[in-house]
Order: sequence, then C-alpha cells, then structure tokens
Amino acid sequence: MALADGLTVWFTGLPSAGKTTIASRLAADLRADGLRVEVLDGDAVRAELSRDLGFSRADRDENVRRVGYVADVLSRNGVVVLCALASPYRAARDAVRAAHGDGRFFEVHVATPVDVCRRRDVKGLYARCAAGDLAGLTGADDPYEPPLAPELIVPAHEQTPEQSVELVRCALLRW
Repeated sequence: MALADGLTVWFTGLPSAGKTTIASRLAADLRADGLRVEVLDGDAVRAELSRDLGFSRADRDENVRRVGYVADVLSRNGVVVLCALASPYRAARDAVRAAHGDGRFFEVHVATPVDVCRRRDVKGLYARCAAGDLAGLTGADDPYEPPLAPELIVPAHEQTPEQSVELVRCALLRW
C-alpha cells in the first residue's frame, strides 16, 4: 500500500516521550512530498473532540476509540493520519487496529523511558504529579501498557528528533 492511499500512524508512549514532536515534524516532511496529512494530537483532541471525558480507564478508552474512528475515516479517504497520544491501554489500541481492518494501521511505540520523560517534563505533568497536584498520570501513578508487536519502536531518547523522524519515514516507505 502506498502512503498516498491513506494510512493511520499511531504514535503511543509516555507523556513527554516525543510523540507530538516526531508526528509534527514528520507531517511537515510528508506534506512537502505532496501527501495529504493530518495530525491528531492528544492535547488538541482532548480540547476539541473529547472535552467531555475525564481520565478514568473508560474515558481514556473512549478517547482512543474516538480518535481511532476519525483516523479510520480520514485514512480510508487517502489521508496519512498521524495520531500522537499516550493511549495507555493495549486493548484500546488493538481495537483501533482491528477497526481499520485492511492494513492501514501502523503502530509506533515511542519508547522513551519514564526517567527521561520525567526529566523532559515538557508540560510539567510529572512535577505536578510528584507534588500531589495531579493524579492519574500515565506512567507515573497510572499504568502504561506498551505494545507487544508495534510496526516500529523509536528510541527517541537515544537520538535527535530528526533521526527519529527519519527512522519513522524510512519504515513507512518500506512498509
């Protein structure tokens, strides 16, 4: 399948792992190649599509289901959809994969260790959790279930963002 036919690329990993950075930079590269690309970022989706949801397991699963549905519709219509959200529960991600059904789902585990994510703490979430001001942070006091067989594992903590983008781009072109 060619990228121009549409594809959902699902970036999963801990908060501050680098999912959004990689997806955003990859989107720019793919657009420069003339592809139709949309980024569905976890924070933006929460603000616009899932603002009625909290952070219980059921709500997190529903958020993933909603993003997966939108990604499926877009990818069926020739859009490369880059989804960047923690999506902490394996079963919810696997359900999105199954809903795509025809090989249009490419899972990328941005496998940055939690200690590196805590140091990065881009949004201050780990600090707020440690201070007791935030509960239910994925990877801190709420579980994260890494994928068992993603199409690609990105060690974002061992390379530059540009190298991570190139790793994903090359894997997509070979897929």
